[in-house]
Amino acid sequence: MRGRVMRLLRAVPSGFLAASGLRSHTRVISGNYSSGHVCFRRSCSGAMAEEAKKRAAYAAVDNHVQDSHVVGVGSGSTIVYAVDRLAERVRQEKLKIVCVPTSFQARQLILKHGLPLSDLDRHPELDVAIDGADEVDSSLTLIKGGGGCLAQEKIVADCAKHFIVIADYRKDSKCLGQQWKKGVPIEVIPMAYVPVSRVITRRFGGETVLRMGINKAGPVVTDNSNFILDWKFESVHNWKEVNMAIKMIPGVVETGLFVGMAERVYFGMQDGTVTFRDPPVH
Repeated sequence: MRGRVMRLLRAVPSGFLAASGLRSHTRVISGNYSSGHVCFRRSCSGAMAEEAKKRAAYAAVDNHVQDSHVVGVGSGSTIVYAVDRLAERVRQEKLKIVCVPTSFQARQLILKHGLPLSDLDRHPELDVAIDGADEVDSSLTLIKGGGGCLAQEKIVADCAKHFIVIADYRKDSKCLGQQWKKGVPIEVIPMAYVPVSRVITRRFGGETVLRMGINKAGPVVTDNSNFILDWKFESVHNWKEVNMAIKMIPGVVETGLFVGMAERVYFGMQDGTVTFRDPPVH
């Protein structure tokens, strides 16, 4: 049942202590992964963020993946660490799990580690899905799709009994748009990108731009052979209403707004700890 608090969390190896799950915020004591060397500020900041991603990913995998689970594997840089940890636990604990990917990248990670690969045809109901986010607000509304995999990510998340999100401290915001400045990704059928852009800008303001490729001529093309629009909104909206309204525009495949889907978000923090946030209780 999505949204319920998991009251018993696994004991976490590699230096983590399990959180009780009874409060909306708590900390998982981190392992000793520090490099112990001096570095320039920018490289230190980057290393700190990567370490934070790793800690959040390890905590999520250790607390939510059990033997015989069917696991949805998300996409993006943080997920690399989650798959690393899945593979470690399979080797060390002889877990029998099955992995369902959300993208070509996720599929390659699963195969690289020799984990059992499946799909929604064979496993339409997942025990848990673990994925990253570009930004998380105080209500656990997410912006996802910076990597262009939003449609498949949302499908897999919706098929899971529990949707768990992992992120570093830079993704934590009170309101969407506070940290993430690239807008809400919207996957569209190629022939519709101009009319969809016009409708979104007219109805909701801001700017809607076609995402262009890097090191290629032309736009980004998703795994589904569609285009991505990035809607750079100017103000805070009722995201549930906006999400539904945009999805009703002909030509829209899916939005990068994940509203009311995440059961828990783990944040790797700058001080080496891991905190989590559950949805607010109304």
